[in-house]
Amino acid sequence: MNLHSLKPAKGAVHKVKRLGRGEASGKGGTATKGNKGGQSRAGYSSKRGFEGGQMPIQRRMPKRGFKNNNREEYTIFNLGQLDHLVEKYGLQDFNMENLFMNGLVNRTAKVKILANGELKTKVSVKVNAISEKAKQAIETAGGSVELV
Repeated sequence: MNLHSLKPAKGAVHKVKRLGRGEASGKGGTATKGNKGGQSRAGYSSKRGFEGGQMPIQRRMPKRGFKNNNREEYTIFNLGQLDHLVEKYGLQDFNMENLFMNGLVNRTAKVKILANGELKTKVSVKVNAISEKAKQAIETAGGSVELV
């Protein structure tokens, strides 16, 4: 076997269809694009969501609901989770820096603590928001609460 005798496998290479190259191509004057109209012309591109003249789905569907642009999203932790996380990661301070370092929240997240579950350990908490019941439970367990 020599380099000059190498060939692709039989049937692996196909002839390229040369559309729009006259009657001799066997595709006629329209080059398989049909008759007239935008799609038969060069440079045609349809709009996003165009459904061939049918009423597009975003216009068929009714408008619903309301999106508040000023809503503040909080990452929520319950007292039960707080207890579990303190044991798992060995935290004395439950603050944004420790949560970020342990991969529990991202850098820009806001954290809120709710009072679901029980807190058995003493923890100092430094978060963006906290419910009244959660605040009382933490202070009863001997911890401290500070809002950032």
